Amino acid sequence: MQLLTIDDVPRGSPGARLRSGEILHLGRAAKPGTLEAWFPDTMIGILEGGPQAMAIVRGLLERVESLSADELTALRHDGTIRASDTRLLAPIPRPRLIVAAGLAYKSHLAEMSGTPAPPHPTAFIKASASVSSPNALLSLPPQAASAVDFEGELACVFGRACHNVSAANALSYLAGYTAANDLSARDWVKPVWAATAPWEARLTWEVNIMGKQLPGFTALGPVLTTTDEITDPSTLHLTTRLNGKVMQSADVSDLIFPIADMIAHFSRWYSFQPGDVLLTGTPAGVGVGRKPPIFIKKSDVVEVEIDNVGSLLTRF
Repeated sequence: MQLLTIDDVPRGSPGARLRSGEILHLGRAAKPGTLEAWFPDTMIGILEGGPQAMAIVRGLLERVESLSADELTALRHDGTIRASDTRLLAPIPRPRLIVAAGLAYKSHLAEMSGTPAPPHPTAFIKASASVSSPNALLSLPPQAASAVDFEGELACVFGRACHNVSAANALSYLAGYTAANDLSARDWVKPVWAATAPWEARLTWEVNIMGKQLPGFTALGPVLTTTDEITDPSTLHLTTRLNGKVMQSADVSDLIFPIADMIAHFSRWYSFQPGDVLLTGTPAGVGVGRKPPIFIKKSDVVEVEIDNVGSLLTRF
């Protein structure tokens, strides 16, 4: 299934993509007097409902897909079925926790002056308020406008509580996957090489992390593709385009640590809950790694496309 959040009320309404590409408003499609009538009003609420809630969603979709042409027309007329270009929020508009892996792809380390591979997965936390929607129009932050970079990433969304788990069953804690753009203000890059004292070096790291928290700098979407559609995330291919030009093209298998190993490692420290997000890192091709560097400018469009997951547009 491909689940999503429709931008029709302040927190959005849960929906799903039909085979036609149209969007189904799940709450409106629910049939009174059946289990469908029990329906959380947020995507996190559905995930918290566990396998039973997902089974209800799957059954509802199957029922709608089997309707006659006249019945489907009636649902389009009353707004239950909407056009494929319906405005969306991020699939999880405000995750409780976002953990973002860094130094994750072999190819990315190679382009960053041959940075050595870390001995274990590394990550930092991103602010929930940094999440932006598919097709969002973002402003370059005036305090850090000259070095805004793109980072196409595969994002994992948890479907159940996950703490201190093993790599062997780590993927079973996921609800699905979505595309992400972990935008970054790279103002820290030059000072990090100029640092001569421990405090100076620490400050550049803080600026690096703060430069990822700006409004809209965690673009997510457009859909949450459930894990039954993707049995092995390492087989996925990620492509990032800037104004239509390919900047990043990599297989997820280029990760230094498989996603299951990442989840197992981070779950030693974090207690993931349904709707929490793990960004899995970015491959080679980011703007700061190029000679000369290429950064986002006003009127640019960035697209992150992941096979079988979706295509995420962000405009500036």
